[in-house]
Amino acid sequence: MTKKYFPSLQAINRAKLTINEVLSGTPLAANLNLSEQFQARVMLKREDLQQVRSYKIRGAFNKIKSLSPEQLQNGIVCASAGNHAQGVAYSSYKLGIKAKIYMPTTTPKQKIKQAQMFGRDNVEIILFGDTYDQASAEALKDCEENGQTFIHPFDDPLIIEGQATVALEIIQDSTCQIDYLFVPIGGGGLIAGVGSYFKQVSPNTKIIGVEPAGAPSMSESMKKGEVVKLENIDKFVDGAAVQRVGDLPFEICKEVVDDIVLVPEGRVCTKILELYNRDAIVVEPAGALSIAALDYYADQIKGKNVVCIVSGSNNDITRTEEIKERSLLFEGLKHYFIIRFPQRAGALRDFIDNVLGPNDDITHFDYSKKTNREKGPAFVGIELTDKKDFDGLVQRMTEHGFIHEYINDKPDLFQYLL
Repeated sequence: MTKKYFPSLQAINRAKLTINEVLSGTPLAANLNLSEQFQARVMLKREDLQQVRSYKIRGAFNKIKSLSPEQLQNGIVCASAGNHAQGVAYSSYKLGIKAKIYMPTTTPKQKIKQAQMFGRDNVEIILFGDTYDQASAEALKDCEENGQTFIHPFDDPLIIEGQATVALEIIQDSTCQIDYLFVPIGGGGLIAGVGSYFKQVSPNTKIIGVEPAGAPSMSESMKKGEVVKLENIDKFVDGAAVQRVGDLPFEICKEVVDDIVLVPEGRVCTKILELYNRDAIVVEPAGALSIAALDYYADQIKGKNVVCIVSGSNNDITRTEEIKERSLLFEGLKHYFIIRFPQRAGALRDFIDNVLGPNDDITHFDYSKKTNREKGPAFVGIELTDKKDFDGLVQRMTEHGFIHEYINDKPDLFQYLL
């Protein structure tokens, strides 16, 4: 019977020596705001400060550096939602080899430009499919047809061992016993590596995986006891939205992960904004996952030593409005209605004076008189300063005769109108 693969301390230490030439020293820094909020010692492992702005350079360089001259001569291929692509691109440039990088067409433009910038003339970027999984299938097909080596983002021992060096540094830099470690999960390479190191060196540390609620691949696989492929996922948290986790990470995670928290995408957006406004830390959605999970562990971590891995900061500034919108919707501060206004002069003024609260604001208004009916529909977005004001807003609409339909809880109609 073949022995199961499990990253050894020797292999992780060897990986650290291999990748030292491309690593930026990332701090393990206490965060005062989070520590005060959760009455714990909360430390952030700032992988967003890597040269390629994510931890992915670790596994990518460790794998590529191991290839034979023959393999390097034929070139390499990878598929990525963004961060692995940048790690492969930078490694290719440093080692002077050619790489094809497949990325989903939905990848934020910032990540595409960064991959090209890091790889320069050594990389060719190919956009294919709507998800990482579709891009990956096309990349594997290319490898088979042209004899190139595929650099998997998470389902490879050398990738996992490279990512595990994050844990090695956390242990080296920590001055205390770590009680809880929160780790984002995409394909599972990071948590498999980090978790395997901690379970051998600090077995009492609780390893908490964190997935976006719209892409719970590892969680569902854990429940069923085997790797499953999700048919539909929310791709918003692009760095962690995969339909299928890796086989090797799954087997390792069964042994090392103590719990998995699913965080709604809206809460992730709230954390992105809070980190920027409170701490001037810029993170991508996947980079905020571990911190967003603290809310679900508030009671358990009180008085404890906690580490959150901030996995990356490759965020596209053009997504800011979407991030703010998702946050407001999740926090119950943004509400959309179809409101039938009486077609008479002063109807809108009546609505503003008698329905809106003193701190409410109309942020979206789309009205078109297309019929001769007595009441014309308008699509209206209203932002509150306190979610408790919602019931009063709805009550006043009814009392003043404004027929309305609430849209937030009708996702298909909501997406169509907005």
